Amino acid sequence: MFVLDYKSRLPIYEQLYRSITRMAAMGAMEPGEALPSVRALAQELGVNPNTVQKAYQMLERDGIIFSVQGKGSFLAGDESAVARRKSLALEKVREAAAEAALCGVTKAEILAQISDVFDGRAEQHD
Repeated sequence: MFVLDYKSRLPIYEQLYRSITRMAAMGAMEPGEALPSVRALAQELGVNPNTVQKAYQMLERDGIIFSVQGKGSFLAGDESAVARRKSLALEKVREAAAEAALCGVTKAEILAQISDVFDGRAEQHD
């Protein structure tokens, strides 16, 4: 369900955060759907449970998931949190494109970079 790139410079918890956020935004997970327990997901991915816990804490902080004591973590029904993340991401793209244009990067060069990201040819990182 979750794929991690262990060679990426992006921390595992951030990759997991992005993966769950992406799945929620694409509708691959339904609101109210249970996420795997921290321990089960850590074992499945071969990572430390603290890594999964950190990702879950970030997701909860941002309103993407919610936790119920003794029951687990669930995808929040509030799609506005996912929409806010999407809006923020688009704003970052706009700002990066504006900065690149000021530095003389052409529209074709910018679009080529974006295509590389969507085609999986570019490492995604902050």
